Amino acid sequence: MTGLPNRLRRVFAATALAAAALPATLMLGLTAPATAQAQAQEKEVTIAYQQIVDPWLVAISSGEFEKATGYKIHWRQFESGAKVATALASGDIKIGVLGSSPMAAAVSQGLDLQLFWILDDINQAEAMVVRNASNIKTPADLKGKKIGVPFVSTTHYHTMFALQQWGIKPTEVQVLNMQPNQIVAAWERGDIDAAYVWDPALAQIKQSGHVLITSGELSKQGKPTFDGIAVDRKWGEANADFMAKFVKVIASADAAYRQNQAAWTAGSPQVKSIVKMIGGKPEDVPGALSLYAYPSAEQQASAEWLGGGKDSRAAKALKDTADFLKGQQKINAVKADYTPFVTSRYVDAALKLK
Repeated sequence: MTGLPNRLRRVFAATALAAAALPATLMLGLTAPATAQAQAQEKEVTIAYQQIVDPWLVAISSGEFEKATGYKIHWRQFESGAKVATALASGDIKIGVLGSSPMAAAVSQGLDLQLFWILDDINQAEAMVVRNASNIKTPADLKGKKIGVPFVSTTHYHTMFALQQWGIKPTEVQVLNMQPNQIVAAWERGDIDAAYVWDPALAQIKQSGHVLITSGELSKQGKPTFDGIAVDRKWGEANADFMAKFVKVIASADAAYRQNQAAWTAGSPQVKSIVKMIGGKPEDVPGALSLYAYPSAEQQASAEWLGGGKDSRAAKALKDTADFLKGQQKINAVKADYTPFVTSRYVDAALKLK
């Protein structure tokens, strides 16, 4: 949202953490209890999530991930994928939600991450909304107007693609870098004429505006976007059993929604859990959920998303997004192949769990 939260501030490059060598005297003093303590610490992880309406929030709220994995999990909420990427680069978190655009930016600039789950196919859940008071009836009316969008996010990617499709030069509009909460505040003040964002901010600005185009429409033109979950490669490989069980919980949460969407009403326990996790109004959640598509584990394991190596749709999308970011001068270089940053390993393992 996926996701396009200012998902980059050129902070992904060159953050190296030097490990301090233990003094020899301390090394000699290491005992079995110290080893046990180290192992216990390994059963602990910090994971980043965003304000994206999604079934997995119900499992987070209920503690299902901790029950399934046996790990102590520290959940941290972030406003954007850029901030998640910064935390991943610093080592503060090991797993985090990133839109396809910030994911492409992060790995292009050196982060050793692997996309292991498609949280959602953004579909209709992100849209460009124009203020009713701005009298924008057609895309051409955007010329000279101010558009709020989180930079290097999936919505930024689609904003620039939409302008290109409409024959509008970037210099003919003012595209402003804003976080979702800043967009809502600027909208209410009348400081911006349009915005491209996701829920819950999207639902708020729709109240006094109308949709000009959605990400679903732009995706059909060959520019798919998604929100995914990425893991620090080394940490994931060292905690493969955790990863498989973690994925199984997400897959179950998504399946519960797909199989009985009608039960997820404003007054349902599921929706209350989502609001508890990310805020917003309960009455807005069912509609917001319906705008996304949640691929099954089987779909994720296939070339439709994570599987298939170079045929992976996700890998191809990351490459295309990276090309866009380089064109926007947000990254300096594009990888020749993004397949190494996408894996179906943990989905494959989760499908074998009972």
